[in-house]
Formats: sequence, structure tokens, C-alpha cells
Amino acid sequence: MNNRKAFAMEQLPPHPDSERYSVTLCPPAVTIVSELTAATGVSKSDVINRAVLLLGFIERERAKGNDLMIRDTEGALERIHII
Repeated sequence: MNNRKAFAMEQLPPHPDSERYSVTLCPPAVTIVSELTAATGVSKSDVINRAVLLLGFIERERAKGNDLMIRDTEGALERIHII
């Protein structure tokens, strides 16, 4: 197991069994899910699961007072604000 995967797994809270949800996505979300399934080759369900897990990770980090940063190709950092 690589270090990134080990780190990500350590961050996950205990979880119950799988649950099925029926959700209606807004048009921009539908477009992005389609783009991501085409780009990654994973299912729509996997794309949505990854999005939920990512948002959970971001919220846990924000609760600890950490910031979300993106480094551009020139090395400059930009803080990302999620409302």
C-alpha cells in the first residue's frame, strides 16, 4: 500500500454498511460527473463516492483549522475557499 493511500485510509471515520441513495443532481453536477467518468474510466457511482469522501476529508481538515491550497505549475500557492 502506498503512503498516500495509507494516509487517506487513516483519515476515514468508522463507517456503517453500504447504503443506497436516490439523488437528483443539478445540471452542472451532471456534466461534471459525465466528464469525470469519461476521464477516469470509473463508474458514476465511484465518481460520486469519491466526491463525498473528498468533501468529508476537506471538512475534517477545515475543522482542525487547516487550509486547502492548490499549487500551480509555476509553484505559486492559492488558498481554495469552499462555501
